[in-house]
Amino acid sequence: MERFSVIVGDITASQVDAIVNAANTSLSGGRGVDGAIHAAAGPELLAECRELGGCETGKAKITKAYRLPASYVIHTPGPVWHGGQADEAALLASCYRSCLELAAERKFNSLDFPSISTGAYGYPLSQAASVALWAIMDFLRKHDFPRQVRMVCHTPEAANVYRQIWNMWFAGTKAERMETAE
Repeated sequence: MERFSVIVGDITASQVDAIVNAANTSLSGGRGVDGAIHAAAGPELLAECRELGGCETGKAKITKAYRLPASYVIHTPGPVWHGGQADEAALLASCYRSCLELAAERKFNSLDFPSISTGAYGYPLSQAASVALWAIMDFLRKHDFPRQVRMVCHTPEAANVYRQIWNMWFAGTKAERMETAE
């Protein structure tokens, strides 16, 4: 599918309609992607997030992007990994769908995701990638927006996991779009 690709890069440098923040439920900034996005956006992002009253795991809320090159940030708290017995897959899929729904409602052309819950929250990368890819591809088959979705991986190793799963399930649908951004 030409509307989806996997890249290696820094999501805080993405020049898209919206980037997704793998947030905590308080939306107060944290470690990893969340901390990097808050640091790059500036203190105005935290001020707006405080007005939102937090966000439930699996849901999403949107803010301006302030000093980021993206126009908006969609915040979604992913599930903490508890061995797969605490509805983690359903919650993670809900994170991706909730973000995509917000982007579709606003008719965003471009949306960049990080690998949600695979850092500090301990979700195994290959399992998280499977959930993410199924949720994204299912949504894109049914909706016109967003027109372009990218999975922005911080390392080549993470991108390779996404590409391997992509090739296993979706090969023949423009797998060559699995490129690396410098």
